[in-house]
Amino acid sequence: MAMAATSCALVPAFVAGRRGAPSRRRAAATVVRCSLDSNVSDMGVNAPKGLFPPEPEHYRGPKLKVAIIGAGLAGMSTAVELLDQGHEVDLYDSRTFIGGKVGSFVDKQGNHIEMGLHVFFGCYSNLFRLLKKVGAENNLLVKEHTHTFVNKGGVIGELDFRFPVGAPLHGIQAFLRTNQLKVYDKARNAVALALSPVVRALVDPDGALQQVRDLDDVSFSNWFMSRGGSRESITRMWDPVAYALGFIDCDNISARCMLTIFTLFATKTEASLLRMLKGSPDVYLSGPIKKYITDRGGRFHLRWGCREVIYEKSPDGQTYVKGLRISKATSSEIIKADAYVAACDVPGIKRLLPSEWREWDMFDNIYKLDGVPVVTVQLRYNGWVTEVQDLEKSRQSQKAVGLDNLLYTPDADFSCFSDLALSSPADYYIEGQGSLIQAVLTPGDPYMPLPNEEIISKVQKQVLDLFPSARGLEVTWSSVVKIGQSLYREAPGNDPFRPDQKTPVKNFFLSGSYTKQDYIDSMEGATLSGRRTAAYICGAGEELLAVRKKLVVDDSEKALGKVQVLQTRNFSLGIYAEDCLFEDPTIKFRGRSRYSQNLDLLVPFFDSPSLELENIEKGLRVDTNFVIATWTLRTYLRLPWRPLIAIGGNTTYDLDEEYKVVRHAESWDVSALEAIGQ
Repeated sequence: MAMAATSCALVPAFVAGRRGAPSRRRAAATVVRCSLDSNVSDMGVNAPKGLFPPEPEHYRGPKLKVAIIGAGLAGMSTAVELLDQGHEVDLYDSRTFIGGKVGSFVDKQGNHIEMGLHVFFGCYSNLFRLLKKVGAENNLLVKEHTHTFVNKGGVIGELDFRFPVGAPLHGIQAFLRTNQLKVYDKARNAVALALSPVVRALVDPDGALQQVRDLDDVSFSNWFMSRGGSRESITRMWDPVAYALGFIDCDNISARCMLTIFTLFATKTEASLLRMLKGSPDVYLSGPIKKYITDRGGRFHLRWGCREVIYEKSPDGQTYVKGLRISKATSSEIIKADAYVAACDVPGIKRLLPSEWREWDMFDNIYKLDGVPVVTVQLRYNGWVTEVQDLEKSRQSQKAVGLDNLLYTPDADFSCFSDLALSSPADYYIEGQGSLIQAVLTPGDPYMPLPNEEIISKVQKQVLDLFPSARGLEVTWSSVVKIGQSLYREAPGNDPFRPDQKTPVKNFFLSGSYTKQDYIDSMEGATLSGRRTAAYICGAGEELLAVRKKLVVDDSEKALGKVQVLQTRNFSLGIYAEDCLFEDPTIKFRGRSRYSQNLDLLVPFFDSPSLELENIEKGLRVDTNFVIATWTLRTYLRLPWRPLIAIGGNTTYDLDEEYKVVRHAESWDVSALEAIGQ
């Protein structure tokens, strides 16, 4: 296949850092391959239709206000699509940073801490489309087209796809020539793959994908070995791949998950070509997406977590979301929108959904899914760990050397890892230091209860087992990130439990890589789910507008009876919120108790007062229910000359979700001076 890639940049010269923090530089001046204009699979041709939807038509419906809970990749993908169609979007996240599972942050020492190891297959067409849209098309570094396995003792195995001819021949020769398997195992491996839907995918991609879906209820091991594959092939090659894809081994992962990837590798030359970010996700992935969103009017509200979905069931049997109760520290608010999107992971959506909604199978099935624990460890060394050929080079600090790619291993508790100082140098190469090994411990269950120091010690020992040449190098810095539930567990039989993005609640939608889409739980799956969510919302624009009007009218009618109490002698201060804002042409203050004090001072001066209610109108505003009352007040004052006060005006009553008055604003048909003059 053609391996040429457009050059996007030259690695810059050394850059001095500030005092007290390590300076960062790239390893050497060399051409970097990073363009998304080449070496990318065209998923619009000879590929299953569900994996890469066509571009959406221009939206011509009403502009909608959309609230998205979760500022991870799925939430941001949804936001980008909606903003492009002219909608108003707010994203809320309880964390201090965006990106979710692909997020990162900087510690006090200037080190970039990631939630996991992020690798981009060449078939990530939806994600690549998003990156090009937001101007980040040059933020991924193309690696050599080979999958590298590191075995105990530093023995390197390759699944090498570099070949003059593309798919499927490049894949066939890679499996036949791999030194990761013995000849016997390669032969049995070939038989199993020849009897798989991979072959049908060459001529009928949609039919093959349906066959793959139908294999969801069997584990990959059971399927593979029933077709002639060997246990040794699973142990030495496919288990590390399965751990990298879904954080569980071949005995526990669905055949659907693995075969989805295999069919793409077999039919798309570049699908197996790997890319990694230039540097940290916050700078090179989430950052550009955030800028695109905010440049188009989208708003991020960090450290605001959603505590409650406020909903009601109408007489016609339909359920509608009326608002979300969000909080930040001691502050709490209710937000309202035309459409609500829960862009959460599996544990997050379980916490968010009202328990009553489990009466729907779609929501109840979500509770049958669970996430896989994962532990990500970073180890900084004073030399180059993966340089196995030249001991002298591995000890120098002038140039980064070693294996620049994603690395698999069957001989450690971390199935995949990489030296980020080589593979993502922009933020991870540090002048005068060496490798930054980032390893993903899967399954993470045994490590979750262990203290960080013990985890680091165990991982360090396993690194030396893989790279004996690194003995003598010292760990100068380390970090551990534990995620109790990361990707959803793609176990056999779980795919039917994945919910659609459209739900039985008309103005409530889901987004997330765990939701129903034809790819696996991944960055690509998250991006694809966002596109599907946005398409559902745009397709329901007129219906969502009608729901908005119905909810406002219903709320106004409920509020009307409460506000009318204000116009009677049975008036009670209890209808006001404690911190209600009161204003008229002469004064403005906040607080129900102060209003009560003012009434106690003013009312004794009234003699034979008459308040005539002339009209009450219901307001149709999305953010706030309100009622406008038009009135005429006539009263004598208890003064020696008994002056008559006659004022007409109106009062606007803004109400919260509980129909408490939160703003009482009077306007008069005379000026304040004229009123006093009377």
